[in-house]
Amino acid sequence: MEIKNAFAKALKQIRLNKGLTQEDFSNVSSRTYISALERAIKSPTLDKIESLANVLKIEPLTLLTLTYMIKRNDVEADDLLQIINKEIIGLNNL
Repeated sequence: MEIKNAFAKALKQIRLNKGLTQEDFSNVSSRTYISALERAIKSPTLDKIESLANVLKIEPLTLLTLTYMIKRNDVEADDLLQIINKEIIGLNNL
C-alpha cells in the first residue's frame, strides 16, 4: 500500500474512533483539506501532522506509527516500536 493511502486510512480511523467530524479540524484545516487527506489526494507536512494530532489529542508519532502499521500490514505496534527503539539506540548520536 502506498504511504499516502496508509496515512489516509490511519487519519480517518483515528478520527472516527475519537468521534470527530472533518469539521472539528476547522481550527487547523478546512474540511476540504481533511477530506483530501482522507482520500489520499494530498500529503501533509510535518507541521500539519502535528496540528492534526493536537486536534485528535494524540502524539504525532501515534498517527505515523499507525500509518506504517497499515502500510506494512505485517507488523504490530509493539514490534514496530521495538524496531524504532533499536534504531534510535544504534544511532548513538542523539
